[in-house]
Amino acid sequence: MTDEFSVESVYAELLGRAPENKMEPRLAPLFRAMDVLGEPNKAYPIIHVTGTNGKTSTARMIESVLRSYGLSTGRYTSPHLSKVTERISIDGHPVSDETFVRIWDEIRPYLEMVDAELVADGEPRLTYFECLTILGFAVFADQPVNVAVIEVGLGGITDATNVGDGQVSVITPISLDHTELLGDTTGDIALEKAGIIKPGGYLISAAQPLDAAQVLLEKARETDVPFRFEGVEFGVEDLTVAVGGQMVTVQGIAGRYPDLLVPLHGAHQAQNAAVAIAALEAFFGGEKELDFELLQEGFAAVTSPGRLEVVRTAPTIVVDAAHNPDGIKATAAALHEAFTFTRLVPVIGVLKEKDAEEILRQLKESLGGEVEEFCFTQSNSPRAVPAADLAELAIEMGFGEDNVHVEEKLDDAIEWAVARAEANDDLSGAVLVTGSITLVAEARILLGKTEA
Repeated sequence: MTDEFSVESVYAELLGRAPENKMEPRLAPLFRAMDVLGEPNKAYPIIHVTGTNGKTSTARMIESVLRSYGLSTGRYTSPHLSKVTERISIDGHPVSDETFVRIWDEIRPYLEMVDAELVADGEPRLTYFECLTILGFAVFADQPVNVAVIEVGLGGITDATNVGDGQVSVITPISLDHTELLGDTTGDIALEKAGIIKPGGYLISAAQPLDAAQVLLEKARETDVPFRFEGVEFGVEDLTVAVGGQMVTVQGIAGRYPDLLVPLHGAHQAQNAAVAIAALEAFFGGEKELDFELLQEGFAAVTSPGRLEVVRTAPTIVVDAAHNPDGIKATAAALHEAFTFTRLVPVIGVLKEKDAEEILRQLKESLGGEVEEFCFTQSNSPRAVPAADLAELAIEMGFGEDNVHVEEKLDDAIEWAVARAEANDDLSGAVLVTGSITLVAEARILLGKTEA
């Protein structure tokens, strides 16, 4: 049996390549790798998921229901929270260490051949994300899986995952994020996302800003694929807060599904559920209603680690990877809807490539009226904005100097926030750890959550 060090050694080898935030806008090397590996990207049908927010939760919902139908599934998502194998899941669980290392050893010589060709042409060798994506496709072909749910890393048209052709292309809500790479408007960003829409496929889209919706509609017509948009052909009819989540009634594209228990918090997760249901209906042909019992079984098993996840009680600690302004807005709405905290102490950390000012502005607008103190910190990522810089920005934005606290180390930040949440023997105070996914990942590990 492969030991942990072997997985870690492969991970170290991957990290020696260009990092995740230096993805190359290219596909030719990926197609070359697929070619020399025998086209694992064509070994199974694919449901391809892109968007700005909600990709991972939607992918996990789709996959869970597919498994309730008895199908073997592969799920490729990013980033990981505690261990790299989480990115490549088989039947809802991270790929085994043994399989991860074995397939890497099998494909490494072929990737080295592609690397040599790239270097000879004066191009950078395969990046970290490109290699992981190739590994994911190869693992799923080795299994083999009945269907793969593939989440885009960044954008769509030149993302490494786009060597796969989605039988269903799923686009979750688009908003401004990664603007330096994808464009300054939601329409520009939609042009990138629309790259996953392929002839012979089926487009399922969440409700979108008008310019983004127009781009997606034009691409669907250009490629002659059927399309269904949330708010037009399908959507959430009703939702009520329930113990451990919410009861959601969804009108799909082929049927109506009343009172589904979705064990996740927030109206945005109800929206993700509607998109997932429409995607599943499309995958099964688009005309047949899903089996309600199997649908409920699939949703009942859904988890979404790091997304409005309660990781500790007394006091309650919630972690949520809200890494852009729309994510923060959704988090605040979900907290108001699902919880009744008398005191909330946010712990915030942001990565340098994100729009820290807009994230803080949304945080202030959404929570500022009821939050007395904010703790600014940073993850161990070299891309993390220094905690003191975040705090200085917050003070400039009117958070109030007395309301801003700085702790560079996350464990110290959580300890301070817990003490503030419990001040005056308050039994219903809470801590929210949010901002970058690297911060949430570290918080989960600190608080004993190692599974994802």
